[in-house]
Amino acid sequence: MPTEFPAIADDALRQHLRALLTEAQAHITLEDVLTGFPLGRLNERVHGLPYSAFELLWHLRFAQRDILNFIWDDAYTHLNWPDDYWPHRDGSAQDWQGEIQAFRQDLAALLELLRSPDIDLFAVVPNGQDQTWLREFLLVADHNAYHVGQLALLKRLLA
Repeated sequence: MPTEFPAIADDALRQHLRALLTEAQAHITLEDVLTGFPLGRLNERVHGLPYSAFELLWHLRFAQRDILNFIWDDAYTHLNWPDDYWPHRDGSAQDWQGEIQAFRQDLAALLELLRSPDIDLFAVVPNGQDQTWLREFLLVADHNAYHVGQLALLKRLLA
């Protein structure tokens, strides 16, 4: 932690980041969206939308994992946007559940990193050039909120 950033402020910032990643702030949570989701319609593309619910959930999970890989993997290589970040197949209800479980596990890993007092939120992540830990946590929160909102809309349209 930088000496100019008091511990009490660091703790408060971590609490805010955790809440942003896990609680309904100005947006719905993924857990709320998943409740009662019409599993029989996972692969349908609503008129005018370029993705299905399964594709959105897959992308949400994959992008979150990609950020973890970027943080953890010394041999990380950047993927091609958008081709590598979207699935090229339909998914079953079992695939859906697998994506949910993987998303939850990766989110738990991110939250564990956030709890670590050894991580200076303003320091550059090990594989970064100018990407700080704070930026990566905010990026996950922002990206997740965006796509969870899309899933919430799809749930309404498919119900």
